[in-house]
Amino acid sequence: MIISLENISKFYSGEQVLKNIALTIEDDDRIGLIGINGGGKSTLLHIIAGLLPPDSQPEPYIPHISKNKHSVIGFLAQDSGTDGERTVIDEVKDVFRELLETAERLDELRLIMASSRCEADDEASQEYSQKTAFFEANDGYLIDVKINKVLNGMGFTPDTYERVISTLSGGEKTRLALAKLLLENPDLLILDEPTNHLDFDTIIWLEEYLREYKGALLIVSHDRYFLDKLITSTCEIERGVLKRFKGNYTRFTAQKAELVIRQLKEYEAQKAQIAKLKDYVERNIARASTSNMAKSRVKKLEAMEIIEKPVTYEKTAVVRFAYDRVPVKELLTVNNIDLSVGGGQKGEKITLIESLSFNVRKGEKLAVVGANGIGKSTLLKVIQGLSPYSKGFIKWGDYAKISYFEQDNMRLNANDTVINAVHRLYPKMTELEVRTLLGSVRLTGDNVYKKVGVISGGERAKLRFAVMMLERGNVLILDEPTNHLDIYTREILENALIEYDGTIIFVSHDRYLLNKLASRILEITDNAVYSHDGGFDDYIKAKRERHNPHEPQTSIYIKEEKQKEKSEDSPVKSYRTKEQRAYETKKRVRIKELEDEIKLAEIAVAALQDDLSNEEICADYQLLNEKIEAYETQKRVLSELTDEWLTLADNAEA
Repeated sequence: MIISLENISKFYSGEQVLKNIALTIEDDDRIGLIGINGGGKSTLLHIIAGLLPPDSQPEPYIPHISKNKHSVIGFLAQDSGTDGERTVIDEVKDVFRELLETAERLDELRLIMASSRCEADDEASQEYSQKTAFFEANDGYLIDVKINKVLNGMGFTPDTYERVISTLSGGEKTRLALAKLLLENPDLLILDEPTNHLDFDTIIWLEEYLREYKGALLIVSHDRYFLDKLITSTCEIERGVLKRFKGNYTRFTAQKAELVIRQLKEYEAQKAQIAKLKDYVERNIARASTSNMAKSRVKKLEAMEIIEKPVTYEKTAVVRFAYDRVPVKELLTVNNIDLSVGGGQKGEKITLIESLSFNVRKGEKLAVVGANGIGKSTLLKVIQGLSPYSKGFIKWGDYAKISYFEQDNMRLNANDTVINAVHRLYPKMTELEVRTLLGSVRLTGDNVYKKVGVISGGERAKLRFAVMMLERGNVLILDEPTNHLDIYTREILENALIEYDGTIIFVSHDRYLLNKLASRILEITDNAVYSHDGGFDDYIKAKRERHNPHEPQTSIYIKEEKQKEKSEDSPVKSYRTKEQRAYETKKRVRIKELEDEIKLAEIAVAALQDDLSNEEICADYQLLNEKIEAYETQKRVLSELTDEWLTLADNAEA
């Protein structure tokens, strides 16, 4: 156990944000913490990290926090970052201060022992032996490897190592704080929205790193794919109360849906029971013959534990896209176009992509992915005729009608009120019709009279979705549609897009949406364009095969062994068939092969460790990245070979 909390409550402005929360975090827990914005998630994280005290409560709700005194808790607050006048490399090296001081002392001891007139200086020799054991036990020789691995993974190239932290951007400072925290390797790692300032590749790297993390994880994130990959239990704060569910985020949504249905039935049943009891009391309390029975029902009502109506977030907004006319089958043809930015009077034109071709058919859900700045948003504008191109051609099929969601919704007039923003586009709609539409996306009350420029990014997105429902396009073009949306509104939009049977072309970093919605992914790189059928998982698999075509897969012998174990439900037979004997022979041969392969893999890992300590390699960012990737791949290969050897060897002994 790392930490245990009981009766944790917190009040802000008289409102109870956390209500008597109980939570225990074990050494190997991987917990995702979710809830609506402002629901108390960050507050709870600060309490667990020891940065905020819980509020005092009378008996029997006295708060209690029990923490393992040997456990270290590391916390990355949302949008926090390190600062100061140290360089990037000095900041992360500070994590290893004790080991680096030990290395310096070892150098001093070597000089002392070398210059000693005696054959051996016992005191220096003893200290040298002790410090060497400490240095080796704590992987002192791998300090540079660890630093290079984490800094490169978090997007810091070697040429940034000497930059002063105060000159970094806010996002870079947050990434550096996260890198330092990973190197500190605390027993409990608490992360509040860790993917906010990370690009696609860095998020994937962080996922892989955290999947191998030896300590416990507690993560708050709107990135549902990130949660699915990492967590094994989900804690939801709802109305200040924390409930814990087994499984990742997707499993939680299924369990929560079942729980809401059950609670709703219980709520309705109790509501009917209460109405029946109250009706009986009203009719019989004044009658002498039935007064006692009525009083007993009053007591029953008073003793009853009232069931609250469950919160059903899926009903808080209604988004539904429809269209009137079906377009032709071959909907869009893009042939050999270029994508550029800049130019005109303001500066030189920069070509992002020299030649791009693809087709879109009616009903496709095409996702466009690629590095930041590669031209994804530009492409969405070019195919609509909103930005120019100088060669090739773009052809839309007959009856195509586009509805466009622009990132940050800059086309909305910031000086319009929310209600006038709709009236400006659809002047024939009555105020009641407009307010009903806005209410369906949960823009209600005085919010409809606020100016577009002052409402939140999430509210602007909802306003644009409301307008898109009126536009009735048979082609939806979406640029980062889930930005600024909380986890529940993302699901509402996601379900609306899945139910929509028109064509969708979209850009998104939301991998959960990519996985559930995309039927094809178009990847744009600096020098090529790749098309992958399926969702995000299929895309990642194809991408890895493209970069590592020779990476070994799980051994057929392991698969055979698992199949053999699965089929052997009956007692072990006293004889072996010819096939069984042949299989045992194959297995012994494979074990010998594995032993040889493991030796070679260990040599390769050691060689790559040496390479990662080489100053010339560390100075070459591209080569260093290649070496780190090779090192991680070789470590994974070694782990898989060892696992296979252990499985086969254990079964051979049995």
